[in-house]
Amino acid sequence: MNRIELIIATAIVLFIAFLMGWFAHWLVHRFVRVGQGEMSDLDTMAQQLHEAEEVRDQAITYYQQRESELINQQSQTDAELRAAMDGLREARQEAEELRAYIEKHSAG
Repeated sequence: MNRIELIIATAIVLFIAFLMGWFAHWLVHRFVRVGQGEMSDLDTMAQQLHEAEEVRDQAITYYQQRESELINQQSQTDAELRAAMDGLREARQEAEELRAYIEKHSAG
């Protein structure tokens, strides 16, 4: 193979590589192409997603505040229950003491 044949063979190989690259580029852009209508749809979906995230964040904040309020209310209710139980225990003890006192004086 002389010098001219080598140059021609190299040129043909490079030209075929160029055609294959160009065809691959054309295929990629053919399948990936996004039209103007699709862009407006994507913008609309992005806006809706943003609004949904804001609503979600607001809901999370609301539920965290509500949970805090309920925990506070539960703590207060538990404290009131403990106080009522202590009062009931003292009243029962006092009632027992009074019964014992009455039985002691009525027997004697």
